[in-house]
Amino acid sequence: MTAILKNRLFWPAAILVVLLVVNMFTSNQFVTVRDGHLFGTFIDILRGSAPLVLVALGMTLVIATGGIDLSVGSVMAISGAVACLLISDLGNQNSVGSVLLIIGIAILVSLVLGLWNGALVAVIGIQPIIATLILMVAGRGIAQLITDGQIINVQSGPYATIASGFFLALPVAFLIAAAAVALITLLTRRTALGLLLESVGGSPTASRLAGIGARRITIMVYVVSGGFAGLAGLIYSANIKSADSISAGNLIELDAILAVVIGGTALIGGRFSIAGTVLGAILIQTLGVTVVAVGVPAKATLLFKAIVVVALCLSQSPTFRQKVFGRFKPRPAVRAEVPA
Repeated sequence: MTAILKNRLFWPAAILVVLLVVNMFTSNQFVTVRDGHLFGTFIDILRGSAPLVLVALGMTLVIATGGIDLSVGSVMAISGAVACLLISDLGNQNSVGSVLLIIGIAILVSLVLGLWNGALVAVIGIQPIIATLILMVAGRGIAQLITDGQIINVQSGPYATIASGFFLALPVAFLIAAAAVALITLLTRRTALGLLLESVGGSPTASRLAGIGARRITIMVYVVSGGFAGLAGLIYSANIKSADSISAGNLIELDAILAVVIGGTALIGGRFSIAGTVLGAILIQTLGVTVVAVGVPAKATLLFKAIVVVALCLSQSPTFRQKVFGRFKPRPAVRAEVPA
């Protein structure tokens, strides 16, 4: 039991369970079946968390190498803008082949943006927070140039499927995120890639001297982060059926970093946890849904979320737990010495 309590993921998992129980009693339909598909608050949480899971997944790999990616929100906006612009120019927006091609183009653009970040960090030598801040600022402008400052609405059934469609009774968006998680878990835990990431994050110089291609690995993780952010942007724009270059991915980089931290990944690089990141992303999404369900006023939503996050982070801190709970531990009895 003590080992379970000391596990870093115990408290996030416990809080997630509490939030889900609260939603069970506050929502009319927590999980139900309708027309052969699963619906309800829990399914909405899974579907709504898909973009954050994807972004946080890429952020985990970047942070594992000792970097940071602040541009993921802007990449989301650019990806959605590219896809919606091309779809709106189609004569037939319901052409599955054309929509798939456009989705591929949008993801390719996102990969190129990730390559740009990786080159600035690994080749030019700019600090990751500054290198990605450049695209974070400029990316919104690029997205607005693509859309000409307008919100582009699309009415494409195949495109909307990636956000609101179902497959095997589950949301397609959730299945996309689950497939990405499975792929990254397989690559990082069943191959040497995970060890290489931790080596680069632990000491780039030592890993380079050991013959590890630290520069190539660093570029690779930024490319992957850009690709996942682009995919998240497609899901977001397909959900609202439009390209909103201002709101798309707004501040999602902060939620992604928070999800990574909640999951136990060290911000200084090295140790990382894919399962923890997924748990953190779903926890953040569940918290947002719960805030609305319990009737917290909109103006107090962010404060309420901040209080819960602070409590969660404190519960994960070994130092805090030792100082708070350590004083309540019974002290060992001192035996009185009997003189001979």
